[in-house]
Amino acid sequence: MIDKEKFKANLKETIDTIVFVVVAVILIRFFIAELRWIPSGSMKPTLVEGDRIVVEKLTKFPNLLKNHSFENTPQRGDVMIFYPPFVKLKTTPWAVFSRLTGFFCKDIAYIKRVVGLPGEKLEIKQGDNGAYKVYINDKPLKEDYIMSEYDFHKCKSDMYCGPLVIPQGHYFMMGDNRGNSMDSRFWGTLPKERFIGRAVFLFWPFTHMRSL
Repeated sequence: MIDKEKFKANLKETIDTIVFVVVAVILIRFFIAELRWIPSGSMKPTLVEGDRIVVEKLTKFPNLLKNHSFENTPQRGDVMIFYPPFVKLKTTPWAVFSRLTGFFCKDIAYIKRVVGLPGEKLEIKQGDNGAYKVYINDKPLKEDYIMSEYDFHKCKSDMYCGPLVIPQGHYFMMGDNRGNSMDSRFWGTLPKERFIGRAVFLFWPFTHMRSL
């Protein structure tokens, strides 16, 4: 016969363990860090399909650590994970739970680089040699990380190529593979509330391991 008291004790211990693990996962993912994989080639050559990265969250909560070395707001050149502005995030209990834990989460997240900061004037122009350059406050931006300044989406009238002034609280995001990236050129500036975290370390494959 089944010992009911022992069964109840084991069941309670199992439930307590599950609850502890779920809470720990939520706290770690929300306040500290999470792991992500790269699904597309929009960030080549910096990141390629299949790369695994660490995304830190402490930037969003600088007061949690004394003498925290990270900045409170994204800086130019940071590689950020975010929900694009055209994606509507569901607020049902299951949707919120899946976002917090990562379990069965179907929300679309992008990874791009911060190119333009709040209040800056930004413009993308093609030179006589066919190369495209980003201008910040009328000065060309040095971008050694991009794949090619010639392989670029040609700016059209319905794109956000500027000249434009980035609103306060917004950022201009672009992929490093400028010829294969759906970014701020197509959907506009990104509100800061959409940031998830900052990519800080590439841990897989091991042969490519490095900080970002």
